[in-house]
Amino acid sequence: MELLFEYAIFLAKTVTLVIAILVVLASFAALRSKGRRKSAGQLQVNKLNDFYKGLRERLEQTLLDKDQLKALRKSQAKTEKKQKKKPEAKPRVFVLDFDGDIKASATESLRHEITALLTLATPKDEVVLRLESGGGMVHSYGLASSQLARIRDAGVPLTVCIDKVAASGGYMMACIGEKIISAPFAILGSIGVVAQLPNVNRLLKKHDIDFEVLTAGEYKRTLTVFGENTEKGREKFQEDLDITHQLFKNFVSRYRPQLAIDEVATGEIWLGVSALDKQLVDELKTSDEYLAERAKQSELYHLHYVERKSLQERIGIAASGSIDRVLLSWWSRLTQQRFW
Repeated sequence: MELLFEYAIFLAKTVTLVIAILVVLASFAALRSKGRRKSAGQLQVNKLNDFYKGLRERLEQTLLDKDQLKALRKSQAKTEKKQKKKPEAKPRVFVLDFDGDIKASATESLRHEITALLTLATPKDEVVLRLESGGGMVHSYGLASSQLARIRDAGVPLTVCIDKVAASGGYMMACIGEKIISAPFAILGSIGVVAQLPNVNRLLKKHDIDFEVLTAGEYKRTLTVFGENTEKGREKFQEDLDITHQLFKNFVSRYRPQLAIDEVATGEIWLGVSALDKQLVDELKTSDEYLAERAKQSELYHLHYVERKSLQERIGIAASGSIDRVLLSWWSRLTQQRFW
């Protein structure tokens, strides 16, 4: 026990020292950046055909002997020479990624990526969105969906690929695609609305603590955490949820009219194989398989808009990432036995 106590003290001192260093660095960075305008981000464009070509060539170098490799390269050189003499305009595929959190934070990059590609994309091209999101705030995912609607409105074909999850707000985005492709065991659906909050009013009363809620407008506050909630407030809150749910259903029906919306808009989720039967998706395939196929006949360009972050922001992200990794590691150890 004494050893554990000493270790705990040492750990506390170490954490305190690290936090102090981060605070000093953040303060220094804030002073340096004070008065400066925030620098804009930049659009990164990578040709995925080169990536796939590199994978293939690496495998060829490993599996083929010297003579076989020489013959193959000679054949490839002849083919490339013919293509240069009679160049054919290949269709373009613009590849975007959206990894959604509860606030749909990736929307900020998505909007710039879409603005950029719409300056060149035509109905002969295609946009492929690799989407991963379990949903989140209604207004945040509403904005993200509106960004994707810009692609549809411009007449550019939009394909949405889901490898893991597109639920709730994530499916709100996915349904805008003219074609939805899902991995067999991806999670889809959850077309519903949920809101929850604790209420500690009885605890406050027990300790003789008053909490006053003053409003101007009958429904400025319906449910609160600290105040005493009323049945009328609950009814109004539920009414607002029902209205939002109906808007959600109407939105999905607009882009996927083939759905039996009342059947699938129950808040339930389905794996890809079941989602196909319910027409929530159009095809079962991973994004890797789909893009590899498209790369044979098209030019694939991956677009990623990168925000330039200040030093204090980078420090904060690094510290947050370290904490997340520690918590995830401990959580994995605690839950590991449940999966074996």
